[in-house]
Amino acid sequence: MVDDATAAPHLSVVVPVRNEGPNILPLVAEIESALAAIPHEIIYVDDGSTDDTPARLREAAAAAPLRHLRHRLSCGQSAAVITGIRAARAPWIATLDGDGQNDPADIPRLLARAEREYAATPLIMVAGHRTTRRDTWIKRHTSRLANRIRSRLLRDATPDTGCGLKVFPRALFLALPHFDHMHRFLPALTLRQGGVVLSEPVNHRPRTRGTSNYGTLDRLAVSILDLVGMAWLQRRGKRPVIEP
Repeated sequence: MVDDATAAPHLSVVVPVRNEGPNILPLVAEIESALAAIPHEIIYVDDGSTDDTPARLREAAAAAPLRHLRHRLSCGQSAAVITGIRAARAPWIATLDGDGQNDPADIPRLLARAEREYAATPLIMVAGHRTTRRDTWIKRHTSRLANRIRSRLLRDATPDTGCGLKVFPRALFLALPHFDHMHRFLPALTLRQGGVVLSEPVNHRPRTRGTSNYGTLDRLAVSILDLVGMAWLQRRGKRPVIEP
C-alpha cells in the first residue's frame, strides 16, 4: 500500500463487478498483498449491482487505496472497464475479474514483462493465459471452441483472450475504439492499432463465492455476433505512415 495517499500511483487495478458482494473484501486483501511493493490504486466499477456490493466496497475503501464508481443500471462488463480506465490515475493498467478466479499474485510478473517490452513498443499488452482452467466442463469446452473460431477469424495470436487478467499502458487503451463487449477483443484491437500482444501463463482458481452473471450459451451466441463485427472493424482499419 502506498504510504502517501496523494502520491501518483504507478499501476491502476481496474475491477468490473456486478453482484460480487462476497468476493469484494477477500479479493481487495489479495490485491493489496500482491502489490505491496508497487505504488498502486484499485478502482472497482459496480455495474448496477443489486446485492450488498456497494456496502462491501465502502467497507474495503476504508482500509485500502480503493476508489469505487457505480453505474446506476447495468451497462455490461466492457462499459465498466471503460469507466474504470478513464478514471484511472496511473500510466499502467491491470484488469482483473471480480469473481476471485484470477490470481492477483500474477500481476507483478505481467507488469514487469510489459515494462521490459515497452522500450521496443509503447503499444504493448501482456495477456494472461489460463493454462489450467478451473471451470465447469461445459464452460471450458465452449471457451475452447470460441477461442479457436476467434483465432482463425481474427488471427490475434492469443490463446486465451477471455482471461480477465491483462496489463497494458493506459494510453494504449484510450486510443482503441470503445464498444460493447470490446473487452473480449482487446488483443485483436491492440494488434489493429499496430501494437504487440504477449501471452503469459497465469494461475486460475475455481469460483468459491457467488454465482456467475453470464450464461454459457448466451455468451457464446453474443461472441459469434461480436466476432463478425470485429472482423469488419479489422478490415476497415488503416494505419498511416507519417513521412519525416
